[in-house]
Amino acid sequence: MMERLTSPPRLMIVSDLDETMVDHHKDPENLALLRFNSLWEDAYRHDSLLVFSTGRAQTMYKKLRKEKPLLTPDVIITSVGTEIAYGNSMVPDDNWVEILNKKWDRGIVQEETSKFPELTLQGETEQRPHKLSFNIDKSKVKAVTKELSQRLEKRGVDVKFIFSGGNAFDVLAKGGGKGQALAYLLKKLKTEGKLPINTLACGDSGNDTELFTIPNVYGVMVSNAQEELLEWYAENAKDNSNIIHASERCASGIIQAIGHFKLGPNLSPRDVSDFLECKADNVNPGHEVVKFFLFYERWRRGEVENCTTYTSSLKASCHPSGVFVHPSGAEKSLRETIDELGKYYGDKKGKKFRVWTDQVLATDTTPGTWIVKLDKWEQTGDERKCCTTTVKFTSKEGEGFVWEHVQQIWSEETEIKDDSNWII
Repeated sequence: MMERLTSPPRLMIVSDLDETMVDHHKDPENLALLRFNSLWEDAYRHDSLLVFSTGRAQTMYKKLRKEKPLLTPDVIITSVGTEIAYGNSMVPDDNWVEILNKKWDRGIVQEETSKFPELTLQGETEQRPHKLSFNIDKSKVKAVTKELSQRLEKRGVDVKFIFSGGNAFDVLAKGGGKGQALAYLLKKLKTEGKLPINTLACGDSGNDTELFTIPNVYGVMVSNAQEELLEWYAENAKDNSNIIHASERCASGIIQAIGHFKLGPNLSPRDVSDFLECKADNVNPGHEVVKFFLFYERWRRGEVENCTTYTSSLKASCHPSGVFVHPSGAEKSLRETIDELGKYYGDKKGKKFRVWTDQVLATDTTPGTWIVKLDKWEQTGDERKCCTTTVKFTSKEGEGFVWEHVQQIWSEETEIKDDSNWII
C-alpha cells in the first residue's frame, strides 16, 4: 500500500460496508456500488487510499466479497475496529494488537457477560480476540452497560461498549473501535509522510459514530442511516458543517459527499452515456481501461449508444500489430478481437451480466510507454470470473494512448476457469 504512493494520498475514503458501501435492501443489481467502483478506479485508485471499516469479522468479510462486486481496499479494518490488515494478502498490524492488549482480559469479559441473561451471544464467527458480540433488547442497553461496566472496572479490565443496528451489542478492548482504528491509521500515515490531504468517513449505524469524531475528517451519513446514528448526530454534530446526512442511499451517498465537499471528481464513468464524450481530466491510461470494459459490458447487454463510431475509434487506437493474449494462451490481433465483438452485441441482453475493474494501476515504464495492471471481473447470473489483465500502452504528446498488447491470465480467485465463454 505505502510503496505505490510517492506522495500523500489525495483522498482517503474510510467506509463501513453493510448498508453503507453495500445496499442489501434496495439495490439487487448493485448499481450504486458499481458506480462507485468505476469512479474510484477511474479517478482515485492511482493516488488515493480506500479503507473498509466493518463490524464483520474477516471470515464474514471474505464471504461478502464473494457475494458482492467489492473493490479490493488498501486497508481492511474488521471486527468493529479491533483488527487492521493491509493489502491483497491482508497482512495483520501486530502493533495494533499490542495496543489493544492493554488492560484487556477476554476470559474475564466472557465470565462477566455470561452473568447477564439479557445478553445473547452472537455466532462464533463474530467472537474475536478483542471483541465479544451479543444481541440485546434496546430497552435493556442502558442498565446492562452501567452494571457490566462497574463489574469489569472492579476486575481491572478496560472495555468499550457499542450498540448498533437496533440490537447488536459489542464489548471491545478499550483501545478498539472504528474511530480509534482510524485515528491510529492517520497517525501511522503521518509518521510515514503520507497523511491524506482529505479523508472522508462514511457510515450508517451506531458503530460508525466514532468515525465522525476524528478531527479534520469529513463525514457522510448515508440517507438510509439508522436511528441510533441520527440521534447521535442530532445531539453531537448537527452544527458541524464537515458532516452531512446524504439524500442518496449507500454508495450513491458517498459519491454525493465527494461532490458536496469538493474532494475531487464525482462523475462516475457509469453515468456517461456517450463514451466519445468521456474524457478524463488526467493523463492516466487507467481511464482508457475502465472505459473500455464498461463499453464491453454495455455492448454485451445491448445498451451501447454510438456503437459503430466508438468501435472504429477503438480500433484506430490499437497498434496495427497489437496482440491480445487470451487466458487460454491463444493469441490474436487486437484489431481482430475488436471486430469479433460484433457478433456478441446484445447476447447478454436482459440477463444479470456485469463487468467491473479492480486495482487499476498504471506505471510509466519508459518515456511514452505505460503498463496498466488490473483485475477484470465478469459476472453472469451467480457465476463470477476474474482475469489478471496487463495492458501495454504507448503515447505521443497530444495524440492519446495506443493499445499495444493485452494479456490475461486466470486469477486465483476464479474457481471455474472456462476459456470458452471468455471473450476479452
